[in-house]
Amino acid sequence: METMLEMKCISKTFPGVKALDDVAFIAKRGEIHGLVGENGAGKSTLMKILAGACLSDTGSIKIEGELIKDISPHHMIKKGVAVIYQELMLSPHMTVAENIFLGAFPLTTIGLIDYELMKKETIRVCGQLGLDLAPEAVVKDLSVAKRQMVEIAKALSRDAKIIVLDEPTAVLGESELKIMFGVVRKLAKEGVTFIYISHRLKEVFELVDTVTIMKDGRIVITGNIKEFDMGKMIKYMVGREMSNIYPKRDSRIGKVVLNVKGITRKGSFKDINFSLHEGEILAISGLAGSGRTEILRAIIGADPIDSGEIEAFGKTFTPKAPKDSIKRGLGIIPEDRKIAGLFMRQSILFNISITMFKDILKIGFIDLKREREKAASLIRDIRIKTDSPDKTVRDLSGGNQQKVILAKWLNAKCKILLVDEPTRGVDVGAKFEIYSLLGDLIKEGAAIIMVSSELPEVLGFSDRIIVMWQGNMMAELDSKRATEEQILQYATGMKRETATLEQTRNPV
Repeated sequence: METMLEMKCISKTFPGVKALDDVAFIAKRGEIHGLVGENGAGKSTLMKILAGACLSDTGSIKIEGELIKDISPHHMIKKGVAVIYQELMLSPHMTVAENIFLGAFPLTTIGLIDYELMKKETIRVCGQLGLDLAPEAVVKDLSVAKRQMVEIAKALSRDAKIIVLDEPTAVLGESELKIMFGVVRKLAKEGVTFIYISHRLKEVFELVDTVTIMKDGRIVITGNIKEFDMGKMIKYMVGREMSNIYPKRDSRIGKVVLNVKGITRKGSFKDINFSLHEGEILAISGLAGSGRTEILRAIIGADPIDSGEIEAFGKTFTPKAPKDSIKRGLGIIPEDRKIAGLFMRQSILFNISITMFKDILKIGFIDLKREREKAASLIRDIRIKTDSPDKTVRDLSGGNQQKVILAKWLNAKCKILLVDEPTRGVDVGAKFEIYSLLGDLIKEGAAIIMVSSELPEVLGFSDRIIVMWQGNMMAELDSKRATEEQILQYATGMKRETATLEQTRNPV
């Protein structure tokens, strides 16, 4: 197989951090090359250097044997490099077509933007992805999953030779995932090289031909994916064996703390009924767009319900805003933590403290000493990796950002926590820590509703599972007895549970 990309002796130092240390990376033409490692291993920095978005201190890059001298974003695009970063790079108020061709608008013979050609090309590229999207649709009106697909379409429209996918599936459901994998395999057969960065190791094993594992800014090992199993890969990534990523929990289910009775929101979900018990983790599974996230938003008060009732700790209430639910002991870790969960430009201290002002007020003023003491205690207990509580949240890894949100709700003495994709964009070591922290909450009597696209997570870290399809509640399952295949049957509408969970536990 012909070498498409060769990066040699790549080193990069940021203030106080050696991000890359003499890295050599090679990818072949038509290869799907996995790049894995914990957050901070250097994967994204290496790819930013390839894209020209960040200059290396030392080293060289060759594409198809040609030494690249001008390593700038514009020139690397010309050389056929396209990078889809973990953070979406779309203009929300522009259309799908305008985003796909942003910076490369086709022109008519008289120099005007050729909107008709843009429309035709958008339909063609979206067709490659199996995506039925109107070219004139405004991006801000799309779901997170569909926005991600627009990013992929944008890369494909530029006939790239090397496409870097940095956590591309973090927001995709099962059906969208299959479509994307199909497109990647098809383009790889046509000679396009893919570099696939992901923390979702199951997908890495399913998709890639070759894998490179990084740790602490260095390449640990590169080899054919068939040479690895999950345990071996994790050991190389974290430097230790992890026999079970889901910590064992002693599930002691207590009294009912939340009752959802027949809630309906037009266009999102209808007639949803379930209860949540003290000490329980209830998972809500389903494909993207099935109504999972919308149910959490309704319970927390971010979206109004049209009918039905919500009862928390024996008292019925209709949340008109998140503050109504928060007052009753509810909290939420949202799907997109960077938009709805954190003040990204503020410090760790600020983000943790916003839920504890009542505890740190002293004669009408904030007790700054007490604020810092409480924050320092939480940072230590939750193991947030930082050298200072004054560090800006946007400078933290995904796992540590998630921990900051968790610290915020611990401060608020939250008793019912709604978590939407709790480990999205988080490396395997941080996943284990997040599971442990959520498990500790459960031990203290809290209750959790978890939405997740990862079926192993749904099965491995919950007590019960609700499966959604097109806004309908299709089944309620015991996680100890359920299987991935069974969940997918319900999630795709192939099957619907007629018996209650109690009946499935005790069949006649």
